[in-house]
Amino acid sequence: MTSIHAFWLAGRQTTGETTLDVTSPWDGRTVGKAAVPTDAQVEEAVAAAYAVRDEFAATPAHVRAAALDHVSRRLVERTEEIAQLISAENGKPIKWARGEVGRAVSVFRFASEEARRFNGGEAQRLDTDAGGQGRLAFTRRFPKGVVLGIAPFNFPLNLCAHKIAPAIASGTPIILKPAPATPLSGLLIGELLAETELPAGSWSILPVANEKMPALVQDERLPVISFTGSEKVGYAILDSVPRKHCTLELGGNGAAVVLADFSSDEDLDWAASRIATFSNYQGGQSCISVQRVIADASVYDRLVPRVLAAIEAQNTGDPSDPQTDVGPLVNEDAAKRVESWVDEAVQAGAKLLAGGKRDGASYAPTVLADVPADATIAVEEVFGPVLTIKKVDGEAEAFAAVNDSKYGLQAGVFTHDLQTAFRAHRALEVGGVVIGDAPSYRADQMPYGGVKQSGVGREGVRFAMDDYTYERVMVMTGLDL
Repeated sequence: MTSIHAFWLAGRQTTGETTLDVTSPWDGRTVGKAAVPTDAQVEEAVAAAYAVRDEFAATPAHVRAAALDHVSRRLVERTEEIAQLISAENGKPIKWARGEVGRAVSVFRFASEEARRFNGGEAQRLDTDAGGQGRLAFTRRFPKGVVLGIAPFNFPLNLCAHKIAPAIASGTPIILKPAPATPLSGLLIGELLAETELPAGSWSILPVANEKMPALVQDERLPVISFTGSEKVGYAILDSVPRKHCTLELGGNGAAVVLADFSSDEDLDWAASRIATFSNYQGGQSCISVQRVIADASVYDRLVPRVLAAIEAQNTGDPSDPQTDVGPLVNEDAAKRVESWVDEAVQAGAKLLAGGKRDGASYAPTVLADVPADATIAVEEVFGPVLTIKKVDGEAEAFAAVNDSKYGLQAGVFTHDLQTAFRAHRALEVGGVVIGDAPSYRADQMPYGGVKQSGVGREGVRFAMDDYTYERVMVMTGLDL
């Protein structure tokens, strides 16, 4: 009998009247059933979070830090079990699922460290002008209010961690909604949080149906929304609540630039390996996966066969196999969408250099050249294992090609030249520039987010804590400074 995974309402485990089937993208088997909260239970969770907000904000730092440390340790202890769960519900190859658990371990560890040093306050003397004589300003940060965190399916553990860990670290209550396709990993975080001494109501994890979300988004008791997902949904949220504080991480069209100085055989082998790996590493279902390769004409002809060979070496198949590099997409509809975009590009004149075949929810690692500029796959986020390659003449044309996108999340620039690196940092309209590697690198403590239609605000533990809080100044008078 398939087990039912309870949800977490104000810190306690419970079930509702209905369940949600969670199935494997690889073979369609039922991985588990997630209990779905009723409208009354959602209201209870929101009311509890709203009621506890002052108490939680005043919780000693050591209590919040200890809870986060506990979750980090328990993730380590249960790594293999959790990795198997991620792989089963998401279709992610087990080696990448294990890496995701490791990243979540770090997120909670970083959050515990930030909880201990966050909000120590900053003093500023005001007697720099005569009117401020004897006055001192002391500034601290306080929570804006309850956070509604909405997480996607592609990193079902770590992106839930990126919502909930900064909230706990900053003393901010949170209602977390995991993705309906992959709720089980998020619900497991609740098991670990329930072992701590955090106040009841300070956190809830609710697999709310998507059609029920507008009411939650509109609820005035939830003044902060942190959303990771599609551009369409993210902007619909932002447009519907213009007076709320929204952080939106909406995806990208990641570019890897290979410049003329990155030209030795060793250089090009490295670039090809990194491009092949990170155009396919989550089935391409990563906001910073490599979707575009922009290569200088001087290295293009030597790079392309290396990329194709590295793509060919990617093992596709059963995600539970440790040798598998590329598993299925989240469902068959996603694979059909990718298939239709590739077919459209080929019909418009693009050259299919590798892949281009679908098998159920799986899509073969694919490489396209000479893609028309207006093809869907050139301008939208494919969120699949598809790579386009473009030849350019020189650095300026390469950087212009990166910027010729409505997205601006991250870019990778393969170069050895320090001056070029700084020019790239200045010129590229993205939230992050990775030098000497693909754009797919993310350290969970650094600021992460984009510009243009890649979203607003930043994730990364301390930066999310800043997002969840605001500065409040206290002016002290009559001091002998």
